[in-house]
Amino acid sequence: MPEPEWDPYDRNCPTRRMLDRIGDRWTVLVVGALSGGPLRFTELWHRIDGVSQKMLTQTLRNLERDGLVTRTMTPQIPPRVDYELTQAGQSLRGPLKALEDWAKEHMASVLAARDVYDAAP
Repeated sequence: MPEPEWDPYDRNCPTRRMLDRIGDRWTVLVVGALSGGPLRFTELWHRIDGVSQKMLTQTLRNLERDGLVTRTMTPQIPPRVDYELTQAGQSLRGPLKALEDWAKEHMASVLAARDVYDAAP
């Protein structure tokens, strides 16, 4: 059976939802935080400043559903839960790191452009 042809410019194509997911700021930050290896929920929460526990939970569940993150529970007291990038999640590291680098490199000029725009009548 031939592979389907995905077209993100078609409003009915599921790739649009995937682009929404991987373009989300919390996804970018979770993937970046997990790039160094598995982390527990609390470690992730402390690493990603400003994310609420609810939003982090939702982001991790969505990434797990999409096969980008695995959740491993170790039966101990208290229970230990680790999150780790899957192979597909690892493949996102490069593109998302490029976005992060772009944001850092261009932030000063973006802020300057905003100031000019906001000052215009």
